[in-house]
Amino acid sequence: MKRPVDVHQHLWPPALVEELRRRKQAPCLDGWVLHLDGEPPYSVDPADHDLTSRAAREDGLVLLSLSSPLGIESLPADEARPLLDAWHGFADDLPAEYGLWAAPALVDPDLDELAKTLAHDHVHGLQVPATALATPAALETLAPVLTTAQQAGLPVLVHPGPASTAASHAGAVPGWWPALTSYVAQQSAAWHSWHVAGRSLLPTLRIAFVALAGLAPLHHERLGQRGGDLGAVDRHVYYETSSYGTQAIDAMSRVVGVDPLVNGSDRPYAEPTDPGLGEALSRAIFVANPHHLLTGGDR
Repeated sequence: MKRPVDVHQHLWPPALVEELRRRKQAPCLDGWVLHLDGEPPYSVDPADHDLTSRAAREDGLVLLSLSSPLGIESLPADEARPLLDAWHGFADDLPAEYGLWAAPALVDPDLDELAKTLAHDHVHGLQVPATALATPAALETLAPVLTTAQQAGLPVLVHPGPASTAASHAGAVPGWWPALTSYVAQQSAAWHSWHVAGRSLLPTLRIAFVALAGLAPLHHERLGQRGGDLGAVDRHVYYETSSYGTQAIDAMSRVVGVDPLVNGSDRPYAEPTDPGLGEALSRAIFVANPHHLLTGGDR
């Protein structure tokens, strides 16, 4: 029997924590205080990154995601490598109920090395920051990296990247501000870029957008009024549900259907949410659809 799947959680391995502490500029950790260019300092709870205590809370398969708002993927290659090596090395230590999203270096990417990483048994796909898909032209530039995942038969997860430095100034906005402004806008822009150029570049890639793609498909009427067209629902595009509940999930299902919706919690920053829309829909979101995203097999 297929297990439930949470396609989106965060947990930093000790090696990554140590690499972040070695850095003197963002992204960096001062003890357990995280410093990023676009966000206020954030006090990290060490328990959130303890694998043993976290594993006791899980039921099913959990996929761990590098925190793309850190901006690691876009650092100069010599800065990104030790951080990415620490992240990918985590795959060797994971128990069977956990998997990892690989993360690419976006400056001078080594596609052969990325292909080797994607072949690891505990790696289930590739995560990219939405900022790398901000426009159709950016998507075209990223296409060789995405092609590496497509050739491996693995999916891609689009996750919010670094917040705009204009979004936060020394605590002038609430801590949740980037998650409700920059992150949502990034996801929407990435989805629109994919809508314009993605499928023609990557005909068989399975791709999932975190946070219901910033609710971008719900704007299909406005898209039509402005000269665009939602077109047919793409059966290889998925929408991860983290931080959303009954109203948003129900609204999305009315536009794209139930089959593309996949459970992700974003734990420890949010908790898993059952939308309460019936047993059949919950099973689809938590079990059948995530398995189809990860394997391309039957739901």
